[in-house]
Amino acid sequence: MKREKNSNPKHSKIYLVGGGIASLASAFYLIKDAGVPGKNIHILEQSRVLGGALDGGGNPQNGFIIRGGRMHEEHFVCYWDLLSNIPSYDNPDISVKEESFEFNSRFVSHAQARLIKEGKSMDVSSFGLSLKDQADLLKLIFASEGSLENIRIEEWFEEKFFETNYWYLWTSMFAFQKWSSVAIMRRYMKRFIHLLDGMPQLGGIMRTKYNQYHSVIIPLQRYLEEKGVHFEMQTQVTDIDFEITDDYKKATVLHVVVQNEKQEKISLNEYDYVFITNGSIVEASDNGSLEKAPVLKDKSVSGAWMLWEKIAKKDNSFGNPGVFSDNIDLQKWYSFTATLKDDTFHDYMENFSGNTDGTGGLVTMTDSNWLMSIVIARQPHFVNQPKDVKVFWGYGLYPDREGNFVKKKMSECSGEEILEELWYHLKIQKLMKPVIASGRVNCIPVAMPFINSLFMPCAVNDRPDVLPKKAVNFAFIGQFAEVPNDCVFTVEYSVRSAQMAVYGLFETKKKIFPVYDSIHNPAVLMRAIRAIHR
Repeated sequence: MKREKNSNPKHSKIYLVGGGIASLASAFYLIKDAGVPGKNIHILEQSRVLGGALDGGGNPQNGFIIRGGRMHEEHFVCYWDLLSNIPSYDNPDISVKEESFEFNSRFVSHAQARLIKEGKSMDVSSFGLSLKDQADLLKLIFASEGSLENIRIEEWFEEKFFETNYWYLWTSMFAFQKWSSVAIMRRYMKRFIHLLDGMPQLGGIMRTKYNQYHSVIIPLQRYLEEKGVHFEMQTQVTDIDFEITDDYKKATVLHVVVQNEKQEKISLNEYDYVFITNGSIVEASDNGSLEKAPVLKDKSVSGAWMLWEKIAKKDNSFGNPGVFSDNIDLQKWYSFTATLKDDTFHDYMENFSGNTDGTGGLVTMTDSNWLMSIVIARQPHFVNQPKDVKVFWGYGLYPDREGNFVKKKMSECSGEEILEELWYHLKIQKLMKPVIASGRVNCIPVAMPFINSLFMPCAVNDRPDVLPKKAVNFAFIGQFAEVPNDCVFTVEYSVRSAQMAVYGLFETKKKIFPVYDSIHNPAVLMRAIRAIHR
């Protein structure tokens, strides 16, 4: 049996495992470009909410929450192509892309307090790189990816590199750790070299009007529902059977559990397909509260990781999930979302930084033991956020270190204790004391055991190909499928994987958009070289 592109999928049923952006994008391209009837598409999501890592929820009474936000840029060609077809949350007459580009034309990223120390803004006009650091960066760009398998960033650079402005900007912007993959760092350097010159001010970084659940996921869900797509929530795929021969590999049965109790089997007929989101960066997350620290969970409660482990044992081409999921202490970090029925903090940060909300982006405290950063998005960040309520988000990359002021690990801290540590670093404890005492502040911390799993050092076959060799009716999509030359931890990566899957299995007469290739632009290269030497 040979894989042939399906040119008449009217009777095909397609099952999408997982309800993240990769599955939603796949459903869109299946309908628009492959001609699959929407009623034939089933999205199987184990939770009650779609969106995966693109989330956002809550209310003014109990507090708002986002686990994290994905940064965008102009040249996410697959992502913006997708969203150019989707009506925005607020206005059906404009697309999400149009709304986002108009929004970013008014609220332009230009961080004026990107790094701070001892409560004061640092001078980031220079990256602070030595000649050896500069040479190591250039050497990395020109190294072959195959030569960098299983190598950590800390194995490539000297220890002093990790004290430079360049590293503080890089690690806080992208969430790389010293022990992250240097091969993935190389991809980022090549893929986003056109942003290097403006990196100290977050120049070129784009965000959505609201949090990404409301700005992206809900509009996508509305569009797909109108096309007849089935959203089967609280439906967990626990295993997939395959028929594997010397000539082909074919998915045959999906094993599912509905609402945590009812076990069912879905048999795949001759013209049926399954798209598998293998692994997840927000699986097994846990929310704390103002009074309570979140609980760090493990892989045993993670449906996506357990499913991939079962699948991977069936064929070598299905990847190696343990590489990405077996070192939680190296993969975790903690975020927090603060809700304030008070303007004091936001007014202070606007005066301190010189940035109105939505224009500053990350503020990183370089002397924080937790390496804490915060982001104040444009308000309102939630569609149900009143004018007198403010929201900001933050995270710490080193949650197992003791705080500088709160003598506890971040992982052991309640929301109130995390805020105490933040006030200390900003030197505003006295300013915020009456606000805290008034009870007008909430803070919800989140433990995310797998959030950095996609940066773990790995070998070339540890991520399965989107379309494994000899696969005839299935594909892997999302952050743990192999998408050559593009960068994980971006929405672009997930949407590109969806295009690759759909265009590879179905006759669409369309080509996958090429990855934006700014590194071969001489003008971009010259600006980058000048920036490195500043």
